Amino acid sequence: MGTSVAVRSAFIHGIEAMPVSVEVGTTGGVPGFIFVGNPDKQIMEAGSRVRCALGECGFEIPQVRFTINLSPGEARKTGTTFDLPIAVGVLIASRQIPASVADHAVFVGELNLNGTVVPSRGSAAFALLAAEQGLDLVTSASTSAPGPYAANTLGLESISQLKAGLSCLRPLSATAPDTEASSPPDDLDYADVIDQEIPKRAMVIAAAGRHGMLMVGPPGSGKSMLAKRLPTILPPLTPEEQAEALLVHSVAGRPTDTIAAGLPPFRDPHHTISIAGLVGGGSPVQPGELSLADKGVLFLDELPEFAKNVLQSMRQPIEDHFVRLVRSSGVYTFPCDFQLVAAANPCPCGHLGDPGHECTCNPAAVTRYQGKIGGPLMDRIDVVCDVARPSEKSVIRGGKGMGSQEMRELVINAREFRSWREAREDGPAGPGGARLNDDAQRMFESYAERLRLGGRAIVRVARVSRTIADLAEHELVQQDDVIEALGFRSRSKL
Repeated sequence: MGTSVAVRSAFIHGIEAMPVSVEVGTTGGVPGFIFVGNPDKQIMEAGSRVRCALGECGFEIPQVRFTINLSPGEARKTGTTFDLPIAVGVLIASRQIPASVADHAVFVGELNLNGTVVPSRGSAAFALLAAEQGLDLVTSASTSAPGPYAANTLGLESISQLKAGLSCLRPLSATAPDTEASSPPDDLDYADVIDQEIPKRAMVIAAAGRHGMLMVGPPGSGKSMLAKRLPTILPPLTPEEQAEALLVHSVAGRPTDTIAAGLPPFRDPHHTISIAGLVGGGSPVQPGELSLADKGVLFLDELPEFAKNVLQSMRQPIEDHFVRLVRSSGVYTFPCDFQLVAAANPCPCGHLGDPGHECTCNPAAVTRYQGKIGGPLMDRIDVVCDVARPSEKSVIRGGKGMGSQEMRELVINAREFRSWREAREDGPAGPGGARLNDDAQRMFESYAERLRLGGRAIVRVARVSRTIADLAEHELVQQDDVIEALGFRSRSKL
């Protein structure tokens, strides 16, 4: 008469871990494994891995037929994470380990042929699922600690350890964020960017208000240096932001050390990236660069070189702060609340308007190059800054300007002032959430009429002026705040 046992496990769907019951039953017949419950090819291969792993670790290989059912059956199961729960179920069914081993745990992990447990992508999602069910997660001891869920994650080096039960396993050590760990890296500092104080000011404004930003300038002017240092002036991630970013990176199989330390992610995909690489997709479906930049910065260098359909695919995710992909296997939702920073040359040769070099592009080529970005994407960029080539003397002399620490304090103080101000305000605000004093109101109306600003442009300028006022700790937007915001408005070029 056959026996049947059930072991808890899970698989990744989007950024969620979906619970699965791995049922192992024994019957008469030719020894081997039969898999049911909508498994993929990788799961069908698990039987061979499990048999070799059991033999290498000194367990008996029962000469019976095992039927492995992955319940619920309607969901398509993918990946190699079921090796470990299948092995546990076989050992319990053959009475080589006690059934109590599986009572209070979720098992996830791939097995090598020698019985060692290999880390699986999505450890943070699996640990979250186990925590919500009041259970422990048993997975590879080589897995990176899944942040806030490390306490209930037990590390298993080899299935041979199951002979002693789970009492011998220890929780993975968590990476505890502290003030020093969440400080800007020493090798990146805005003090190294010479003769670019106006772009640095634009960076502070963009960081304080989480505005989309575009830098326009010739090659070698320092646009990439400015963008790569933006995370050094951002506040550390809050526990909620950290948990979400950690989940996305864990599911994508990316390193999570810097996020576990509280540092915002920074992503800079190459301009040859596909739509699936940017917004997500593939088989199995995984998050793209938009989601990997969640709670951090997405930097698009050489913006006009990106394929136009790739750029246009960003429009809805930027507005909604999430990506929704519909596939035959289901609906996948990935978060993508990021700060967009882009850089572009003014023309194909890069020297339009550069006093040190002559532009060789004809007007039609310039117009065609600048038109690649498209108006809808530019509508989502609030701050546009010209970045000029630094002077040779400044570079040779190695002067120092405003550094990351000073800029970071400005950003943090502005965000704290905004929180205090918003708690005090009552009643409707103006466009972009800005409340202007009378002088600023009159001046803004005059400039808007003179410059023929449209509705969207007025909202963008008002939004930036409100951030500048927060940096200066002005409860009402003043004239100087509006004037500075007008200096960073979108130009007709790009």
